[in-house]
Amino acid sequence: MAIMSSVVLSSCVSKKQYTELEGKFGKNKQELVDIKADLMKCEIEKDKNTTLVSTLEQQVVDLKKDKETTLEFVGDLTVLSRSASENIKETLAQMAKKDEFIHHIQNAMNAKDSLNLAIGFKLKSVLKDGLNDEDIQVNVEKTVVYISIADKLLFRSGSAVISDRAIAVLAKVAAVVNAQSDDMEVMVEGYTDNISISRNGIKDNWDLSVKRATSVVRVLQNKFNVAPSRLVAAGRGEYTPIDTNDTVEGRSKNRRTRIVLMPKLDQFFDILNTKVGE
Repeated sequence: MAIMSSVVLSSCVSKKQYTELEGKFGKNKQELVDIKADLMKCEIEKDKNTTLVSTLEQQVVDLKKDKETTLEFVGDLTVLSRSASENIKETLAQMAKKDEFIHHIQNAMNAKDSLNLAIGFKLKSVLKDGLNDEDIQVNVEKTVVYISIADKLLFRSGSAVISDRAIAVLAKVAAVVNAQSDDMEVMVEGYTDNISISRNGIKDNWDLSVKRATSVVRVLQNKFNVAPSRLVAAGRGEYTPIDTNDTVEGRSKNRRTRIVLMPKLDQFFDILNTKVGE
């Protein structure tokens, strides 16, 4: 018993030492808890950083895709801009050619107008001697020269036989026509009043107007050598009067023959098909 007491007393520490040890133990325990807490915080931050890094990496991938898409879009825009620019240049070039062609046609038409004005002036000068204005009139409208001759000057009433006085008039017309190039046609139109007629092989006013136009064409061709390829005969009958048919004076004006000098349509289409600069 004495021996055991000695051992217990020798193995025990003082209360002060015990208290100190217990304090250190508690402090160490708290530090361990704090370290574990810090470790947990670090793990949480690590997870956050991992997530952030993953998000940033995904953003980098998305930005690269956006960059590639943008580059493709810019490339497409460049191609489109180049194509649009070429189209605009081509359109402007076509418009310039079109304007040049229009000027070409206008110049040709102006030249034709000037020619017809000269022809009209020439006809007026050669036809005015010994003729009244009521008998023959010459007008120029744009590219066409109109010579209107009263039937009392050309024919006897109801007849398609040309008078001697009319031969002299047609001789002057033929001289002016033959002085021009073959690109001008001569159309002879016969007109009547609305008084019905049926005599000497003439059925009606249609027939009379056509026969009178044909008689003039034959004189121009056979007597004055106007090329038949340039001549056209047309009958208008009573259906395009220039005055009333209710009076003697009006019917007299409606009985007329009109000679029309005009450019050939095929010549005009040749002008249209001519390349600018030729």
